[in-house]
Amino acid sequence: MKLTIKNMVCDRCNKVVREVVESLGLRVMALELGQLQIGGTPKSEQLQLLNQKLEAEGFEILYEQKKIVAEHIKTLIIEEVQYAKGNKPTHVNFSDFLSKKCGYDYSYLSHLFSSETGNTIEQYIISQKIEKVKEWLSYGELTLTEIAWRLGYSSAAHLGNQFKKITGMTPGQYKKMEGLNRKTLDRI
Repeated sequence: MKLTIKNMVCDRCNKVVREVVESLGLRVMALELGQLQIGGTPKSEQLQLLNQKLEAEGFEILYEQKKIVAEHIKTLIIEEVQYAKGNKPTHVNFSDFLSKKCGYDYSYLSHLFSSETGNTIEQYIISQKIEKVKEWLSYGELTLTEIAWRLGYSSAAHLGNQFKKITGMTPGQYKKMEGLNRKTLDRI
C-alpha cells in the first residue's frame, strides 16, 4: 500500500516515519520524501493508529488526490532546491520540470497548488530558495555571488533584492544577526 505523507522534508523525517511504521509491526517496502510504501494491506485499525502516531510527530497521511499532488509538488521543489547534489547551479525551468514529474499541464498544477496551499508555486520556490540562502549565509563558506549562481539567480544583486523583499533585510544584515531566524522546511 502506497501512502503520501505530509511534512516529510528531510532524512530525519524519513527516519521518524520508518520508526513509527515499524513500531506498529508494519513493513516498510519503500520510503522517500513524502512517500511511504507498506508491505501488504494494513487493517483499518492499524492505519488509524499509524495516522495518530504520525500526527503526534507532525506528519499527516493524505488521502485526497488534490492534496497529494500539491504535496508532491512541494516535495519536488524541496528536493531540487534544498538537496541538489554537487556544486552545480539550480537553473531549473520549474514549470517544465513539475509538468514532466507530475504528468499534468503546468497551468493545472499552478491552479491546484494555489487552491490547496493559498500560495503560488513561484512564491513557494522563492521561499525555499531564501531559506537555502539563509542556511548558506549562516555557514559563511560561500559568497553571495556563489550562492546566487548555485540557486540560478541572474546576479547577486537580484538575489539580494529578493532576499530583502522577503526578509526585510539585506543578506549582509541577516548574516550579522545573532540567532539567525530560519524556518523549518515544513513551515514554508
